[in-house]
Amino acid sequence: MQWNAKHLRGLSVPRLAAIGLACTFTAVGIASEPAESNLLSGLSTTFARLAPQTIRPAQGYIRHDYLIPAGYYQQMWDWDGFFIGAHWANQSPADAKYLRDWALSFASSADPSGYVAGCITPQGPRPLFGKFAMKPFLAQGSLLAGQRLHDYAWIEPVWQSMQHIIDYREQTQFDPRWGLYFWDNAMQSGADNNAALSNDPKDPDAILAVDASVFAMREYLAMANIAEHLGHMEASQGYQRKAAALKRAILKSLWSPQDAIFWNRRRDTGAWVKRISYSNFVPLMDDLLPREDARRMIQRHLLNADEMRSPYGFRSLAKSDPDYNNKAIIDPYSNWQGPIWINANYLNWIALRRYGFVSESHWLAVTLARMLERDIARWGSMHEDYDANTGDGLAPTPEQSPGGHFAGFVGWNLLDLDMLQCEVNKQNCMLLEIREPDSGATYSPGKPADL
Repeated sequence: MQWNAKHLRGLSVPRLAAIGLACTFTAVGIASEPAESNLLSGLSTTFARLAPQTIRPAQGYIRHDYLIPAGYYQQMWDWDGFFIGAHWANQSPADAKYLRDWALSFASSADPSGYVAGCITPQGPRPLFGKFAMKPFLAQGSLLAGQRLHDYAWIEPVWQSMQHIIDYREQTQFDPRWGLYFWDNAMQSGADNNAALSNDPKDPDAILAVDASVFAMREYLAMANIAEHLGHMEASQGYQRKAAALKRAILKSLWSPQDAIFWNRRRDTGAWVKRISYSNFVPLMDDLLPREDARRMIQRHLLNADEMRSPYGFRSLAKSDPDYNNKAIIDPYSNWQGPIWINANYLNWIALRRYGFVSESHWLAVTLARMLERDIARWGSMHEDYDANTGDGLAPTPEQSPGGHFAGFVGWNLLDLDMLQCEVNKQNCMLLEIREPDSGATYSPGKPADL
């Protein structure tokens, strides 16, 4: 698909009934300045050049065209592919085929137990840093693709495999004592060295994780919706019950009204893990909290310059944390202890729009776009993460790139175009929405906030 300013101004997306891209065309009350329109036009043109780098033709073990972050990474990854595919689906309903094929490739790679590695290559699945499973995004991506393509028939052949994947997650990453989920280790979470998790190899799965539990809850509801579309009504009802139970457990055991934040906890003792990272804010992409509590959390912590807000976007770890840093690390970690990540900022943007922070969501989309524009002008591509103190790209450095030449990164950075289209043109406002399938009533994120 070729992007240009004329196309973007005319782009519209139908409202979705389940998890997917919920679009609103309501003006947010902020006049778009010519400079911002020019920013959008320039970013659209540049991304038209860079975005195709995320698509690879089928090869070897991977039987469908597949999505990669480009640059340093030539493999297909779990949540990378989900976010990249969501961007392609938002830009064109027909391009939801990439998200469909991402889902088919991962679902088809499950072993008999339901284990799926978080990375797939043309040579086969690739366990990294020890065996851990893909993150809970498969059902969400499948449902999003089904909605955009108006087609669910392609899911039926892998439906049983998707159920086995859910079963495997319950058997290996669910703590029945708490009714909550944990990660196999910090690397599995994607926020590779998240200070709110245990980075001790002797204590890998010790933490009841806010993000793991929310993502798993959303998977249950996505599975419920898919099951209904496929006519598996008993399964749909079962997944709805599991989603409701998990929501109750998240609110009961991970929400701290006194601190106005969600905390991780130790599985063994229940001790609070009072580290403020990107993952504390994941529940805000959904309507788990009353609006007043959610706004209090955002005001006290997300918008706090001593914690998450920087001049260039939202940090991955609070500035007040003793481990806060902006080092250019990529081996073995990519550093989630301070730097800015676009995918995390995208989830923050959803939260800001959902709870009525109009000027702040506009600021975020524009600020990130300007940061990416500077990065591309200097390097010809983008970086995986950014220094929260300077806005400069961090990893990969030329020294960390193959042959000593800057490899670049595209991937989920493309999401900023979706944000900017929404804030500047008042269209394409993408929210990852999920609803109960039976009644059609909103369950988790609800309708987008009236902005």
